[in-house]
Amino acid sequence: MSFQGYLTTIKSKTGKGPADFRKLAEEKGFTKNGELTPATKAGDITQWLKDDFELGHGHAMAIYALLKGIKNEDSE
Repeated sequence: MSFQGYLTTIKSKTGKGPADFRKLAEEKGFTKNGELTPATKAGDITQWLKDDFELGHGHAMAIYALLKGIKNEDSE
């Protein structure tokens, strides 16, 4: 599945897109000014997304990559 495919599936399952997850991550204290905080680990993000949104590990890692800046909405 392409990165864009992951984002499409996440949006259909949760009703939330990348901007929504960025905002929620900031509210949770995982990010500050759009950057992951030094204390935030991939496991923190994936557990949050699994617990709150019932995402699988791959989909949760896609959001982590988005928050970390490894990927963006335009990535293939």
